[in-house]
Amino acid sequence: MDDLTLVRDHTVYRCVMGSRAFGLATEASDTDLRGVYLAPTPLFWRFEKPPTHVEGPRDEEFSWELERFCELALRANPNILECLHSPLVEVVTPVGEELLSLREAFLSRRAHTSFSRYAASQRGKLLADLRVHGAPRWKHAMHLLRLLLSCRDLLRTGRLAIDAGPHRDRLLAVRRGELAWDEVDAWMARLQEETEAALATTVLPAEPDHPRVQDFLVRTRRASAA
Repeated sequence: MDDLTLVRDHTVYRCVMGSRAFGLATEASDTDLRGVYLAPTPLFWRFEKPPTHVEGPRDEEFSWELERFCELALRANPNILECLHSPLVEVVTPVGEELLSLREAFLSRRAHTSFSRYAASQRGKLLADLRVHGAPRWKHAMHLLRLLLSCRDLLRTGRLAIDAGPHRDRLLAVRRGELAWDEVDAWMARLQEETEAALATTVLPAEPDHPRVQDFLVRTRRASAA
């Protein structure tokens, strides 16, 4: 069984991500597809294991095998967690429905660390662009601000919302380069401060519900082997 067959025939969940899911799309925006496939259990009985991820078959499409997806979600990987909250779902099977029902099981205070590290990495790239080219990549600055807003609100409410909501117009202004970098950078700094304050009072548990997720994975593997 080739890699693309796994995606075509065994996808349990697929959604649209990126600007379209965030409510920040423009006419030029791509359609980013993200999916989860369940590799048939017998494929794991061979020396050569099925792939943990697959690119394609369509442009801008990327999929993870279910176990890998769950591992990353338990680590609070920002991109993975956001996939579970996309409002634009293309495919969802019964296994996919159960995966979506585990959204809150993956959420924990680990998100603060993972989102903050990702944000620091992205800000470093923006500063490098600023030094080399005299301006940051404004689209990347917009997405970083949206991520910081999402992390702050997750810690405040215990719920992950990926839509830009009331911040949409200002974020799009950032994308168009209509705000000075100092203003954008100050907004980022303020959001980081608010995120630290939210961590002190967050309702999120210290750790995700690992046993619940593992139970789901084991039951799914067994059903696939039957």
